[in-house]
Amino acid sequence: MMIINQHISIDHKVKQGEGNIVSDMGDEKVMLSINNGKYYNLGEMGGEIWDLMKEPLEVKQVVNSLLASFQVERKECEEQVVAFLNHLFDEGLVEIVKESI
Repeated sequence: MMIINQHISIDHKVKQGEGNIVSDMGDEKVMLSINNGKYYNLGEMGGEIWDLMKEPLEVKQVVNSLLASFQVERKECEEQVVAFLNHLFDEGLVEIVKESI
């Protein structure tokens, strides 16, 4: 399986994008993007990932945090987190944090 146009990798640092309104709906989070006017249901694990990104965080730290909370294999967790973050990135909802050298 080849992933094309992947922007975010396990080694990137990411953070929440600006201009999103997030609400809790039971165990899940829903978000309204002010920039594009779309609603997103982040689900339970997606909501957890979103909360972790309040401050800039490496993708591998997100994975480590999820592994502590959910019963999932590391490889599968990494693939799912990277795919989820790339979807959010494509929608303009998360940002890649550039390291200042």
